[in-house]
Amino acid sequence: MPSPCLAETVAVHGHHRRHQTALILNDRTVTYGELSDLTQTYRDRLLQLRLLAGSTVCVPAYKTPETIALLLAVFHEGLVALAPSPDLGAAALARLSQQARATHTLTVSASNALTADPVQGNEEEAEGFAPADPGRSSLLLTTSGSTGTPKIVPIAAAGFEAFAAWATHEFGLTPSDVALSYAPLNFDLALLDIWTFLQLGAQVVLVDQGRATDGPHVQALVATHDVTFVQGVPMVYRQLVEAGAVFTPVRHVIFTGDSLPDALLTPVSSAFPQARFHNVFGCTETNDSFIHTVDPSVPSGRMPIGRPIAGTDALVREPDGAIAQSAGSGELLVATPFQTDGYLNTALSTEAFTVIDGRTYYRTGDLVTRDEDGLYMLQGRADWQVKVRGVRTNLQEVEQVIAAHPDVAEAVVVPLPDEQAGVRLHAHVSRHPSSTLTSLRLRTHAGKHLPRHAIPTSVYITDIPLPRTSTGKPDRNLIKSNRMKETHT
Repeated sequence: MPSPCLAETVAVHGHHRRHQTALILNDRTVTYGELSDLTQTYRDRLLQLRLLAGSTVCVPAYKTPETIALLLAVFHEGLVALAPSPDLGAAALARLSQQARATHTLTVSASNALTADPVQGNEEEAEGFAPADPGRSSLLLTTSGSTGTPKIVPIAAAGFEAFAAWATHEFGLTPSDVALSYAPLNFDLALLDIWTFLQLGAQVVLVDQGRATDGPHVQALVATHDVTFVQGVPMVYRQLVEAGAVFTPVRHVIFTGDSLPDALLTPVSSAFPQARFHNVFGCTETNDSFIHTVDPSVPSGRMPIGRPIAGTDALVREPDGAIAQSAGSGELLVATPFQTDGYLNTALSTEAFTVIDGRTYYRTGDLVTRDEDGLYMLQGRADWQVKVRGVRTNLQEVEQVIAAHPDVAEAVVVPLPDEQAGVRLHAHVSRHPSSTLTSLRLRTHAGKHLPRHAIPTSVYITDIPLPRTSTGKPDRNLIKSNRMKETHT
């Protein structure tokens, strides 16, 4: 787990499994012995900084063996690591470091040099933020920042220990397994496909973030290293099935992040003929909280998020505030054995967490429907509900209709301000290679399935992938901002 216990476990692997592969990045292989030695090197250098016990340090989450070893060293020394996206601008990185009361920003080079830059404290910026508790959390992740400044989320060591135990049992993981780690190191998916696998003494194939959109490279990684475990957003699977390759060693395929389109199920099933397929659902605050076993031969129209995993309680809060007792629709509230104790920002914690019948629930902001059999379907986000000409419109439903067009690879729909309608919809669409899809044809398709108010007023079609956030999800804020700039120039 992201704690001294994980670091000690990896050190044990470094002694007993010294020549076994721990990490692969591009053409480089790092054994457990080498990872353990590198971790010890960074421990020695941390001691030279004479940091106070329990101090917080900022470690930009570059996805390299060196950064992973540095994080293990931080855990070993009882420090707390704030691990934000390395793609954050300098101002945002400084603000997060000040909010977390980090003493230094630590980075490492390929030559193993450790750079420690002091963080200029700012009590005004840190006001309202609780200090990280090293007795409960050794790792601070951040949300994607899709609604503004990223929130700092302490990952409870006990919570991760429970999660790792659940995942190991659920997927039957062993030291012989090989994970493809596609998501950035600062994303919560790394809790499973990096940290849980290292705890097991298994192998992790790191996808170089600079080559994450290189489909042939990702395909080669899975094929060359006999990967057995893959988890990722739909874009990962689009890349893996493009060449029609077959990945027989893969035992488990995990869909996460966004809903996988039905059109991908058949090619994914063909690409992984020996795999079991699972849709998992959760967020940084709760880790995975739902799981659904997928039968690719039975398209569902829209994939359920499934049922609560063991130890998770889920409630549906209806629009009137009442808790649905059986089937119903409303906001999803969850309580998991893996969730954070709260944001460092205490005011946000008060808003996001609520106690019901003695258990703390996280208000996800997700709108769901639960049927009589206890199966949950995601309807969208509460903040994805907009009014177009006074009519409430679900952006996710519009996206699903557009994405169902056979020439569409991916689609995002964003609301834009409009003087007459209040809000108008804009669709940003990535089409399949060699497609001749036009905006007129796409709007005609939308008109067959959507009411008039829900048909996007403007459509931008491109042959390149959608822009992404640091967590691999479509960057809706950037798409919206770019479109607004275009319309004002």
